[in-house]
Amino acid sequence: MESIYHDADIQKGDGSTEPSPTAVPLPNENDFSKASINHSLEAEEKIRFFSQMLRIRRFEERSLRAYQQGHIGGFLHLYIGQEAVAVGSVSVMSQDDHVITAYRDHGHAIAVGMEMDECMAELYGKKTGCSKGKGGSMHFFAPDKNFWGGHGIVGGQTPLGLGMAYALKTKGTKGACLCFMGDGATNQGSFYESLNLASLWNLPVIYVIENNGYSMGTSESRHSAGEPLARRGEAFDIDWSVHQGHDLYEVRSAIHKALSRARENSRPSVLEIVTYRYRGHSVADPDQTYRSKEEIEEYKQNKDPINLFRDTLLKEGVLTDDKIQALDKAAKDEAEASAEFALASPFPDVSELMDDVYWETDNPEQKSSSGTIFFESSR
Repeated sequence: MESIYHDADIQKGDGSTEPSPTAVPLPNENDFSKASINHSLEAEEKIRFFSQMLRIRRFEERSLRAYQQGHIGGFLHLYIGQEAVAVGSVSVMSQDDHVITAYRDHGHAIAVGMEMDECMAELYGKKTGCSKGKGGSMHFFAPDKNFWGGHGIVGGQTPLGLGMAYALKTKGTKGACLCFMGDGATNQGSFYESLNLASLWNLPVIYVIENNGYSMGTSESRHSAGEPLARRGEAFDIDWSVHQGHDLYEVRSAIHKALSRARENSRPSVLEIVTYRYRGHSVADPDQTYRSKEEIEEYKQNKDPINLFRDTLLKEGVLTDDKIQALDKAAKDEAEASAEFALASPFPDVSELMDDVYWETDNPEQKSSSGTIFFESSR
């Protein structure tokens, strides 16, 4: 999708007559560094955001090598090119906000503070992984960090994010749920059911559409009618807006406004963040068959989120070339060490196959249901 829109141009669900985003192109000179959430950032915070984006990319690059070396089985959905979305979004969360996402979850996991070791070990299917080696690439979890996955079913996380928002409201907690999804998930029925209840019940959920242009190998123009995708929230009287995903400052500004709406007014939002993935849908995807090398290179040259933020921080005097090299080396070393950790870690024992599936089987003294839970099993 080529059209980008003003951060302030939101189609309101209350019937107000603010300009439609489709009518207002975003000018190149729009400086989101001056937004309220960004202008008072300390240099250390900016460097931390830059470092997080670097760490995500180096982790993803190292995991790709591990896959090619035969250490990782199943699918591997890389986040390379989208780093500013996860880092920018998580950076404005509070302790009572929660995250749930789809199967392209490595970037969000590292952004919320998960360690590379537990993430890489999970990719390797090892016992030391965040899901004890049973989840793999698509099922990273860290409940202690308010991160609830990692879901392999397209759109399957959208009603779960709704349920988390319902729980927050029921408990009276001033928090919200950030529910990330891809552009392809906007065509799933569960998404629309979730939008209906989110608006009807006034729930603090924010649906973040990471529109990287392709639903697997199908471009947006071929898989979805109507543009922009976020406008679908309008049918349910939900505020919606469209933003650029290669500008970390813009992502922070957009998410901050939506979180404020959720916390203060308990209202949902739909945000479409236009981004791009450099690799295929998964690493097994022959992405050169449906898009050109020139298309990928154009984005790398002009909209790479890490390069753009690096240049911004150099211009601001926050970073130096030496500091950049040191941060990059640290990220590469950390990623390499995580691969060594994963390789040396043990696989889960076969006896643990049925563990962590049903709560009652792991806590038999509190089991209240009857009958067989597992197929051909007495457990």
